[in-house]
Amino acid sequence: MYDIIVIGAGIIGTSIARELSKYKLRVCVLDKDTDVSNGTTKANSAIVHGGYDAEEGTLMAKYNVIGNKMYESLCKELFVPFKKNGSLVLAFNNDDLKHLETLLERGKKNGVNDLEIIDQKKLRELEKNVDENAIGALYCKCAGIVSPWELAENLMDNAVENGVELYLGTEVIGIKKEDDYFKIETTKGEFIGKKILNCAGVNTDIIHNLIAPESYKINPRKGEYFVLDKSQGKRVEHTIFQCPSELGKGILVTPTVHGNLLVGPDAQDIDDRDDLSTSTEKLEYIKYKGSHSIHGINFRENIRTFAGVRSESDRGDFIVEESDVKGFYDIAGIKSPGLTAAPGIALGVIELLKNSDCSFEEKTDFILPTEHKIFMDLTAEEKSKKIKEDNRFGRVICRCEMITEGEIIEAINRPVKATTVDAIKRRCRPGSGRCQGGFCGPRVQEILAKELNINMTDVILDKGNSYILVEELKK
Repeated sequence: MYDIIVIGAGIIGTSIARELSKYKLRVCVLDKDTDVSNGTTKANSAIVHGGYDAEEGTLMAKYNVIGNKMYESLCKELFVPFKKNGSLVLAFNNDDLKHLETLLERGKKNGVNDLEIIDQKKLRELEKNVDENAIGALYCKCAGIVSPWELAENLMDNAVENGVELYLGTEVIGIKKEDDYFKIETTKGEFIGKKILNCAGVNTDIIHNLIAPESYKINPRKGEYFVLDKSQGKRVEHTIFQCPSELGKGILVTPTVHGNLLVGPDAQDIDDRDDLSTSTEKLEYIKYKGSHSIHGINFRENIRTFAGVRSESDRGDFIVEESDVKGFYDIAGIKSPGLTAAPGIALGVIELLKNSDCSFEEKTDFILPTEHKIFMDLTAEEKSKKIKEDNRFGRVICRCEMITEGEIIEAINRPVKATTVDAIKRRCRPGSGRCQGGFCGPRVQEILAKELNINMTDVILDKGNSYILVEELKK
């Protein structure tokens, strides 16, 4: 019998799981995918928003500002890449300038610090490649960039270290309440718990409707992106926005914490929640709009395109509440700025639970995370010592990102094991460079097969049946 069962291991579920792990509770997390952070969390803009965009009085505004203030210390504690690079919302005409005034006033009401409207001269000083037609910008110094999947992985690693149980490949297909506990039917058996936290991303309404009367609907919204090579990473220093529309914050241009350049997303309302396809038409639109903000982006240096699906609620705000069924909680409709808001939402959920009949006693032996150092960031002396201890750190597998065999093996054997090629990629970056795994991919597969004691044909790329090899042609 679990005290709390969390459904979903994206940035929301992992943030909550880690907070719950600080208390003497029996907690488990269920996720249908092969790894944590495998939905919207791995496919978004990776932006830590300032908090000026959301309407005053909404949960989006509240948790955005709370989360933003937590990010620097949280990422430091979890050893996650984070940079407070600041953001700029560009104005190209007088109507845009009026909108910036609205955002400025909204930001002040929301409690955002370090927010100002700057003129064309100051804008040019901050960003030399900005379009010459931009006449001003809203400058938010407290905005930042982060690696969202690394954050979710490190949150879940630490939660598992502190006793939370994680069940991957475990899809929820039924929920019943009997007396004061729930029975959850999954593809891997039954789980029993006193309380359920529904953090299932774009599927939260589907999970909700398994147990409670319908009270909201998730309308999936897809956005496509370009990831450009590190040769383009210095094209901008700040995160560059255009004035937002009803469909979202518009096409942005931003550096990433790993030195690439990200351009996107567009906004497409879709029916298929699993539609991660990209199209030439939409990508051409993103190129056009991105180039309207920043000059000289060389899209021939593109190394990858991808799409993510956002969780758009018909309520127009985050949903963080107990449902009509006592003990079943929805954390739903967490679209942008959900990544930023996640740490704040986790604290809010803890307060909700504390106000229920759930007993919360803090642990005195909570384990803090340990650092996973990047081998190439070590000093020459530290590298030499590491290689003497384990010569696998002397074998470079991914030459684009300079990742060693030792780092890949460490990633496989973390508290939340990496068992797919993309899970390895998200943890230590082989396959993230210019060749996108064209050279290192087969070696990563070999290492996975050896460490997991499985056949090469059983190694998958990412999701359930994404097999890479079928059979051996020649012996």
